[in-house]
Amino acid sequence: MKARSMPGSEAVRELGWFRAHKWLLLRRISQFGILGLFLLGPWAGVWVIKGNLSSSRILDTVPLTDPFVLLQALFARHVPETTALVGALIVVVFYGLVGGRAYCSWVCPINPVTDLAHWLRMKLGLRSNARISRRTRYWLLVVVLLLAAVTGSLVWELVNPVSMTHRAILFGMGMAWAVILMVFLLDLFVGRHLWCGHLCPMGAFYSLLGTWSLVRISAYARSRCDDCMDCFAVCPEPQVIRPALKGAEKGKGPVILDSNCTNCGRCIDVCARRVFGFRSRFNQREEVLGNVERPVAPAGVSSTAAQRRQANMEAGT
Repeated sequence: MKARSMPGSEAVRELGWFRAHKWLLLRRISQFGILGLFLLGPWAGVWVIKGNLSSSRILDTVPLTDPFVLLQALFARHVPETTALVGALIVVVFYGLVGGRAYCSWVCPINPVTDLAHWLRMKLGLRSNARISRRTRYWLLVVVLLLAAVTGSLVWELVNPVSMTHRAILFGMGMAWAVILMVFLLDLFVGRHLWCGHLCPMGAFYSLLGTWSLVRISAYARSRCDDCMDCFAVCPEPQVIRPALKGAEKGKGPVILDSNCTNCGRCIDVCARRVFGFRSRFNQREEVLGNVERPVAPAGVSSTAAQRRQANMEAGT
């Protein structure tokens, strides 16, 4: 593996700074743009969106409801209004199409905090990593719903970093600073992507919501991969990459179908070989040797020398 100061440095040299950060910039525009729309009302009197990420209304007409909040309300035996049900349905359909955890990388106000912590970890060369299973977030999701059922209230929303941060930005920070700092320090010193990747029950919920989503990232040009590992270094869920990137010899397609993928696009940005791109979950064709496309090879069949080379490198031969 070639030495690099930071993952993506070769992509910057080969493709230019903008192309090597395109999806990161678009995500920041999305995240801060959404916050800006919420702030236009109280700051400028222009009410494009009223409310917050839990419940809002666009142009005083289209309702939006966080389905995770609605689910907690149902477990707490609250009877939601029709507008809340309609708003939740709109959100469910949207994230069902574009990928549930796209919420985590394109909307969530905590994401820039955890991304900053990860960038600092790489910059400072910090190696500490807590031994916490990624399944923990799913157990915490169950606990959140049980708490709502037992207490009859939305207990989690009182301490949910996502909700607290968004409310604090709109109405004043207060104790939210402590919550943001806690998440930042966890990700910086305790474990890589610890909050979003291992603990956040909201992320667990949205991953389930996007299980069958249409928009996916594909390693459609995986034969170009030079095993630089930059994509694994920047990905908040690196375990989702290998089946798509290295599964050709096993007959696995190049599309990342794992619902924990956040569709953040960082693997696209940092890859100097342009291995990754957004595709439909049904587009299992891959590009080899220029622009020639071919279907995925059946299991156990080696169809290109490049694939055999990749298989050998993966096996360490």
